[in-house]
Amino acid sequence: MIIVHGLIPILPERRSEALKLVRWMERETQAEEGCLTYRFFVGLNDPNTLMLFQEWDSAEALEAHFETAHMASFLEALPTIVAGDIQTRRYAVALDEGDDEGDWDEEESLLGDAEVGAPPIIH
Repeated sequence: MIIVHGLIPILPERRSEALKLVRWMERETQAEEGCLTYRFFVGLNDPNTLMLFQEWDSAEALEAHFETAHMASFLEALPTIVAGDIQTRRYAVALDEGDDEGDWDEEESLLGDAEVGAPPIIH
């Protein structure tokens, strides 16, 4: 599996257009063979930063994505909405042979023994 993570700073005055563009890109890309997840998220600390999260079943599927017409259109439109440098990272993920289909048990929990309390009250 290939995971891609990206941060895209957008121009505040072009935010509406940026959101339309990324919603369209999500729809187009989700239909591609080998695309498991393709989503954009708005940053909580900065609503003018979009986070891109992708999961692909193979490197070949991701490479095919770069050759699509919608990717070409997206890349053409991107400079009109971007406010700075785009950051991306690509990860190749492999299932550990000893892992039972990725099932977690209590000892593998990311939270460990930490107690999870109630969320803070917001007024």
